[in-house]
Amino acid sequence: MTITTEFLIRSPSLPLVGLAESLPSRQIECVHGLCLEHDARVFVIYLEPTDDVSVNDLSALDEVVEITELGRASGKDVYQITIELEEILSEAFAPERFAAAQIEPTVVTPDGWYENKLFENYSTFNGFKDRCEDYGIPIELISISQNPPSSNESSLYGLTDRQHEALTLAISRGYYESPRQTSTAELAEEMGISQPSMSSLLRRGERQLLTSTLGPHPHLNTLSR
Repeated sequence: MTITTEFLIRSPSLPLVGLAESLPSRQIECVHGLCLEHDARVFVIYLEPTDDVSVNDLSALDEVVEITELGRASGKDVYQITIELEEILSEAFAPERFAAAQIEPTVVTPDGWYENKLFENYSTFNGFKDRCEDYGIPIELISISQNPPSSNESSLYGLTDRQHEALTLAISRGYYESPRQTSTAELAEEMGISQPSMSSLLRRGERQLLTSTLGPHPHLNTLSR
């Protein structure tokens, strides 16, 4: 199972946000390797020709330490730049803490970074979000969806895909914690179904898990008094 997410990262420490604010188009597309490699501080940025940004303009940015002009692609001017990140960003995006893959280029705007990323599961994304917020970097979730599980994940215990999705979401949201961190109504809203349907999915999924592990008729030892 994997999770597809779309979110906005807001922080004054984010590079290129100031540049985006000064451009007529108000945005920059870029590809970067944050969260993937220790030394991935190289960004490939795509600029509209009408923004009229030169190598000298990029060199004047405090965070840029090296620039290579790559020409033009898809009608945009392309540059490879090396960024010197602020320490807080280096810590927050430490690659060994996350398993995430970029789906589409980051869109840098005056509001922050719009990201589309693939995470292993809900818990991995929540860990990423919590850690960023611990460093004062708010994450505004725009959308999150579960990708279809592999046949091995759901068929191992005889679960349907929807049962697997419901149970995974419930676990990631703390439904089985004590005290509970969420309700079936909140889970149902996130899955786009009714509360009774959510309760039924969880109940049937739980029963299937118990049956697959204990058997249909578990033998119980009778304790003698």
